[in-house]
Amino acid sequence: MTSTPTASKHPKGLYLLFFTEMWERFGFYLMLGILYLYMTDNLKGGLGFDEGSANDWYGTYIALVYLTPFIGGLLADRIFGYRKTIVAGGALMAAGYLTLAIPGTTAFFIAITLIICGNGLFKPNISTLLGNLYNKPEYARLKDGGYNIFYMGINIGAFVCNFVAAWLRNEYGWGYAFAAAGIGMIIGLITFISGSKGLAEADVVKPVQKEDMPMSRIVGTIFVPALIFAAIGFFVGRLTESGNIFGSTSNDTFLFACIPVIWFYLSTYLKSSPQDKKPLGSLMYIYVVVIVFWAIFHQNGNVLTAWAERNTWRPIPESMVGFANATGMLQEVDDVPGEVNTKVVKEGDRTVTTYSVRFDGLKRAKAESISTLFAGSVVKTDSTANDTSAVFAAVRRVSTRAEGKLLAEQVLAAGMVEHLAYNKYLETLPRAEWPTEKEPAKLISTELFQSLNPFFVVVLSLLVVIPLFTYLGRIGKEPSTPAKIGLGLFITGLSTLVMIAAVASSNNAEMKVSALWLVGTYAVITLGELCLSPMGLSLVSKLSPARLTAVMMGGWFLSTSIGNKLAGVLGHMGSDSANKSLVFYINFAGAMICAILLFIAVKRIAAVLKEKTGHY
Repeated sequence: MTSTPTASKHPKGLYLLFFTEMWERFGFYLMLGILYLYMTDNLKGGLGFDEGSANDWYGTYIALVYLTPFIGGLLADRIFGYRKTIVAGGALMAAGYLTLAIPGTTAFFIAITLIICGNGLFKPNISTLLGNLYNKPEYARLKDGGYNIFYMGINIGAFVCNFVAAWLRNEYGWGYAFAAAGIGMIIGLITFISGSKGLAEADVVKPVQKEDMPMSRIVGTIFVPALIFAAIGFFVGRLTESGNIFGSTSNDTFLFACIPVIWFYLSTYLKSSPQDKKPLGSLMYIYVVVIVFWAIFHQNGNVLTAWAERNTWRPIPESMVGFANATGMLQEVDDVPGEVNTKVVKEGDRTVTTYSVRFDGLKRAKAESISTLFAGSVVKTDSTANDTSAVFAAVRRVSTRAEGKLLAEQVLAAGMVEHLAYNKYLETLPRAEWPTEKEPAKLISTELFQSLNPFFVVVLSLLVVIPLFTYLGRIGKEPSTPAKIGLGLFITGLSTLVMIAAVASSNNAEMKVSALWLVGTYAVITLGELCLSPMGLSLVSKLSPARLTAVMMGGWFLSTSIGNKLAGVLGHMGSDSANKSLVFYINFAGAMICAILLFIAVKRIAAVLKEKTGHY
């Protein structure tokens, strides 16, 4: 019996895909890093969404960018091949990022539609193309390592992009930051096209087998029903007393639309040949349990970003301000973003301070003045002016945090303004420490905390994960791929305990706490990610029937998509809940339950993997 030779070096195409994906992820994560901030900003040209709406749209966006790979995988597998589909996807994403540079909600929704479609064409097929490079027997044992290297390319782009985003949006505005994402995607496209001829051997459209569903039937039984189910979810939810079934109209629409897609994967499994049934069944099991991981992981863009913005102590030491400004890390926050006219008068034995506040966004032509007594002072809004920016500042000058919120609610209830403009950093800052217009606070930009994850990916990959698994492999004790995924889920659960402790130390999010809480959270969850995410991509490539590789990669992204939508749902729940630890307790319970479910099935899945590939 002859042993299969093992190559000593990875295929050359790995490095082309590495740099392509690095630039693509630069643009993707630059946009994602500031998306929630852009939606909730009502001071400097953002969209001014309330937190509930921002969480819903955030969850819907990241859900759809991982749902459309199902379509992109089919088109590449059956019709266009991988390289053409990747180029088309990259072009759509670049157009989307550049469209985001145009202010306003119309451009916003057009842009995210382009990005969603582009990502669907790009994302599953570059991962599949990478897997195909390792289909030769001599490369088989290098596949996990190849995906780890590829994953580092993703995270180098994701690390650098937030510094670029912070510098451009702080110095020039949101539009310039989004335009930089588009430029990054264009560089990635040029890189890919320049070397794509060397990938021809891995870009093979597989013939359709008799048990495979033809494209015409897929359109009729999946795409059209998905649109119908989405419409059902949209309208049925509105017939209920609350106006929705799953927390919001976007949740109803998305979750109903997923039903036909989920049915497609179930029917693929049920109708598969005996030799394909075990591998496909193992993948389906993995798809279900990792939903919770993605629901937790992608809260970095909403829940953890909101925590960094509002509850994290971010001042930069004076000695570092110059460096921070030069490297794009500096964000300035002042007390009064708009104009407030103040008048102090004596009324008997008390002092009355009147603030004439300008606001915009009038809901009715004849808005009436509103006057509210708080702590011995009177706040009056002047309905003849047109600037919302000072409303919050006036409220906070004469009231406690709780009283200020109450007054803001009364102003809104009176129909006088559509939203109040203020910087959320001030909410949990003691009054004595407030900055002024002349001396603004110099802070670390909020989005830079999202660079902690890719930073830890690179560092922990090089110093911990790759050396550890390499050593265990040499002594014959390396965990199987499914065991690594289970370990990743368990570690992810532990990361939520860090945030539970952070909320406790902040008196239920009423005060600011050290940035080290976020650093610790990102460090722990990144370790879990390294055990799970690249291993998941590798497992799909190993277990999928050759003709269904991109489709099953789309299934991995479907589970990611559902988890991402749950990240938005949980973020919305957390923003509405009085107990700010609630979401993190839910995260912990979900991760631990799914880790246990996976460990129960590890031996069975590992056996299927060895039967199909000859190794774990």
